[in-house]
Amino acid sequence: MAFAEFFAHEGEVADLPGLEEAAAIFQRCLLGKNMDEGSAREFLSSSQVRIRKYPKGAAVFHDGDRPEYLYVLLEGRVHIQKESFTGRRIFLSEIEEPGDVFGEVYLLLGRPYDMYVEAARETRLLLVGSRAFSLQGGERAAPALQVQQNLLRVLARKAYFMHNKLKVLSSGTLREKIIRFLFWSMDGEGTFRLDCTRETWADYFSVARPSLSRELSALQAEGILQVQGRLIKVLDKGAFEAYL
Repeated sequence: MAFAEFFAHEGEVADLPGLEEAAAIFQRCLLGKNMDEGSAREFLSSSQVRIRKYPKGAAVFHDGDRPEYLYVLLEGRVHIQKESFTGRRIFLSEIEEPGDVFGEVYLLLGRPYDMYVEAARETRLLLVGSRAFSLQGGERAAPALQVQQNLLRVLARKAYFMHNKLKVLSSGTLREKIIRFLFWSMDGEGTFRLDCTRETWADYFSVARPSLSRELSALQAEGILQVQGRLIKVLDKGAFEAYL
């Protein structure tokens, strides 16, 4: 499938960029790390690559769908979610950094999705088909090999993230979950800026938003945290670390 073939998916067809623009985008993401412009152009032109634009609320894929692509965020934001038996939405993760990759595990394993992804706002994605990781022979093999190596880095990074998330969610109380989350996410000065909404953060902890807000208010009243909008700062490091 040639690079120049684009189509709509629950939204408008994206503007058709030149191969040069697409290669520049690809080079900035983890999947294209350490690739020069020529190699990136070669990889994209010899793979099943598409760009799709999704309006807010549109599904990228559904629970039970068979994987066809690996997805790279170009712009926008997507939420990875799952529904419970009673129809309750369970928030799993948020993808918002341009260049972030998702859906790769299901594509490599060939297993149906057991969750769904939807656009949290207008979003553009780069879709890379499975043939990109099985090119053999000739000059095209070198770019494909580099992408395979980069994919291993992506998987290792996500394994580390899930390891940390497991540490957070295995905590006993909501307070411990909040503090452990902040501990793994804050900078060296003890500051963390929340990039998602309180609702999304509450979904991450699998609690109601009012419960999260009450606990944050209590931590602030006790002088452990300072909460100003989305900016959170540790004030009492000793009391903070007592919950780790």
